Formats: sequence, C-alpha cells, structure tokens
Amino acid sequence: MRKVFLFMDTIINKVDAKGRVSLPADYRAMVKELSTEIVCYRSLSAPCIEGCLEETLDKLATEIENATDFFSETQDNLTNLVFGDAKRFSFDSTGRILLTEKLLQHAQITDSAVFVGKGRKFQIWNPQNWAKEEARIRAAALQNRPSLKKEAE
Repeated sequence: MRKVFLFMDTIINKVDAKGRVSLPADYRAMVKELSTEIVCYRSLSAPCIEGCLEETLDKLATEIENATDFFSETQDNLTNLVFGDAKRFSFDSTGRILLTEKLLQHAQITDSAVFVGKGRKFQIWNPQNWAKEEARIRAAALQNRPSLKKEAE
C-alpha cells in the first residue's frame, strides 16, 4: 500500500534578500522522501505561487489532455500558463529554495511568505494578501456552507 502524502498547515517563513526561503519542515521531509525537487509556477487564479511534486503536474497534464482537444486553444492556453511557467526547484544544504523574481513579483512576496497546504499542492502567499484571502474564503463558507456529495452505494 502506498503511503499518502499531503501538504497541510499554514506556516510563515522568512525570505532573504536573494529570494531564498525555507520550505516548512513537514513539506521538506515529505518532498525528500518522494523526490529531490518541487515544482512552482504562478497561480492562474490568485496572486500567489503554486507548488507541488512533479508527479502532481503529470496527473494534471493527463487531465488536461483527457478534458480538451489536443489542438484546442483551451489546451494550448492551460499548458502554456502552467507548464510554460513551471520551474523545478532543488533544496540547498539548509533546505531552502531560491524563488525567481518572476514568482516573487507575481505573489508580491518580499521579506516573508506564507505556505498554505492544499493537499497534493501548496501555495505561497504574501502574508497580508493571504490574511485577506483567508477572511474572504471563511466568510463565503459561512454564507454558503460547502458540502460533499455522497457516493452512490
């Protein structure tokens, strides 16, 4: 049976002047057990950075191919925005990654970053932007309580 790995928790870490940031210890341990790198790209829906294992992007590639025509504009746009933007990041000896200027600017990250676990992926946010987004999400959830559909028996 395969061990389950999920990115969880919300953790703030410092970002140094060169753009280096430590992945949270739990994330780093999980990544090191499965791989030596993570993949990051600019979020398509928020001012943050998306991060995951390459295996997760492989599943996304399959889903995009199965859901869209191979030569469609939709597929071209999605693959350009995700895979054309994605970059592999290795850890240095202290467990840090060096985020690119493009990623830092997109997420408006300067001296600290918030890592938000999202199961098979995580996001990296500017702390003030994350506080606003979390408040928005919680308010929406209180107004329109989410539900999960039960599987047919």
